[in-house]
Amino acid sequence: MIELMQEYGKAFLWSDGYHFSGVAVTLWLLVISVVAGFCLALPLAVARVSRRKACWLPVWCFSYLFRGTPLYVQLLVFYSGVYSLSWVREVDFLNWFFRSGYLCTLLALTLNTCAYSLEIFAGAIRDLAHGEVEAARAYGFSGWRLYRHIILPAALRRALPAYSNEVILMLHATSLAFTATVPDILKVARDANAATYQPFYSFGLAALIYLLISFGLVALFRLAEQRWLVHLKPITHH
Repeated sequence: MIELMQEYGKAFLWSDGYHFSGVAVTLWLLVISVVAGFCLALPLAVARVSRRKACWLPVWCFSYLFRGTPLYVQLLVFYSGVYSLSWVREVDFLNWFFRSGYLCTLLALTLNTCAYSLEIFAGAIRDLAHGEVEAARAYGFSGWRLYRHIILPAALRRALPAYSNEVILMLHATSLAFTATVPDILKVARDANAATYQPFYSFGLAALIYLLISFGLVALFRLAEQRWLVHLKPITHH
C-alpha cells in the first residue's frame, strides 16, 4: 500500500505543470456538469410544470429519455456512436467536439443530471403552498417576476435535500469517465492496478478518495440546509 501511494499518490492527488491529478479531473467534471445541468434544469423545470402541452411535452420526452437509459450507455453513444457518423466528422465543430473524451463525458453528465434535476425542481414547484403564490399575486407579482422572486427561490430551498443526493450521485457517476479515456480517479486506479497487480489497494484507495469527497459534499449541503431551511423546522415549545 505504501509503495503504491509513493508511486501513484501524485497521479491520484497532486497536479503538476503538465498533468492534472485524478482528483482534480473528477472535481472538474463534477463542478462543470452540475453547474451546467443546474442552469439548464431551472428553465426546463418551469416548462415542465406548464399547463401548455407544447411546453411540457418536449421536456417530459427529454427527461424520460435520459432518466430511462443508463448513463454508461449515454456516454458510449456520445463518445463512440455519434463520432462514427460520417456527417458528424465532416462538420469541423462537431468533429472537434465529439472527438474529445472530456467534452463527450461532460455532455453526457450534464444532460443526465439536468434530466434528474429538472424533475426535482418541478416537483418542488408543484409542492409550493397555493397560498404563497396567491399572496405574491396579491402584492402585484406575476409572470417572470413571480417565478424569479417567489416561486423559484422557495422551490430551490425545498428541493435542496433531494438535490444534494443528486450531486452525490453525479460524483459517483464521474467514475464512468474512464470509458472515454479521461484520467479521473478510477482511471488512475485502473492504471495502478495494471502496473502493480494490487487491485485491493488500487481500487480501495480510489474508494477512500470518493468517500472523503462525498463526506465533504454532504457537510457543505448540511450547512446550506441549516442556513436556508431553518424556517421549515418545526417550532419546539419549552
